[in-house]
Amino acid sequence: MRAVSESSTPEAEARRIAEESRDRARFEEEVLELADQVYRVARRLVSTREEAEDLVQETYARAFRSWRSYTPGTNLRAWIFRILTNLNIDRGRREQRAPATQPIEEGDYFLYNRLEADSGAEDEERIVERLSQDGIVDALSAVPHDFRDVIVLVDIGDFTYQDAAQILDIPIGTVMSRLHRGRRILKQQLAEAAVGEEA
Repeated sequence: MRAVSESSTPEAEARRIAEESRDRARFEEEVLELADQVYRVARRLVSTREEAEDLVQETYARAFRSWRSYTPGTNLRAWIFRILTNLNIDRGRREQRAPATQPIEEGDYFLYNRLEADSGAEDEERIVERLSQDGIVDALSAVPHDFRDVIVLVDIGDFTYQDAAQILDIPIGTVMSRLHRGRRILKQQLAEAAVGEEA
């Protein structure tokens, strides 16, 4: 009996290694299919292409190192974006960028209101066209970090509120609140940029 169990141990170990190799290959294939989405979101989180590329590379390095912590059958997209978001938060802390978060008053939107009044709704597309991609990235980077992460995940990454809450590890109500305030701040930044170009 003992001899049988000893002879089957190498076979069982070989099967386990082969199964783990298949699982890892499947995981890598599935996670690499998300690379374009990961880059698009990373590009919105940081101000330069180089930083986005570094962030994506870090994200994939961490994902591949900790692939065993992913539970097959769960939301892989949310899992990889959680890694991306956490790395970006760590990066922000390292750079010690702490944007001022002041309460927003209606008076803070005078430029946006002026732009809306001057241009009318039909000119909104013309205004958006005038803003370059870099201008939009600059406006987004001016949004405080907590609000920007939610905007990027929900508005750009097309995540549900529930997915964003899971990725950021915050309640859904906080996601909704940050999204509302973040969008208002972003509109203000874009309005200032558009009015600045008109002047």
